[in-house]
Amino acid sequence: MKIYTKTGDDGTTGLFNGKRVSKAELRVEAYGTVDELNTVIGLAVSFECPEPVKSDLKHIMNILFTVGADLATPIDQFIKSKAIDRTSEEEIIRLEHAIDRYDEDLEPLKNFILPGGHHAAAYLHNARTVCRRAERLTVELTSTEDINENVVKYLNRLSDYLFAAARFVNHLTGVDDVIWKGK
Repeated sequence: MKIYTKTGDDGTTGLFNGKRVSKAELRVEAYGTVDELNTVIGLAVSFECPEPVKSDLKHIMNILFTVGADLATPIDQFIKSKAIDRTSEEEIIRLEHAIDRYDEDLEPLKNFILPGGHHAAAYLHNARTVCRRAERLTVELTSTEDINENVVKYLNRLSDYLFAAARFVNHLTGVDDVIWKGK
């Protein structure tokens, strides 16, 4: 199988329902940003990310493929008849449990935290900002298209998770969070 198909040479891409749309459409921008987020998380994992964060992130990377597929699959009669994975409430709860586990070992926040610290933590801060962009694009998409409501919830909770995970990585590696000191 060849990696290139040439079907996108006209600036369009295919959604999972077979419809061709512009690569500049908001839906494509939203799931493309989820793909970018997954890449940044992959970078964090590759930089000596400690357990249990590394295992949690590997699971999240798989779930982000589901989130992307969910965004690439319009909710319509054609798709409802087919079995596809959708972003689930269980995955949102899983993120909340991970945040709670990490927070048990972290000092309560007393200051704003700047991105940085351990390399993996810095990439997790980067991932958080990409996640927020994916969330904003997805929220904007909901104003014109019906999507699975769990996608926005998942992205919102994931950005919280990524912040907690960055702090937890710094804690586990003995690196201080970078505190914002203002002027």
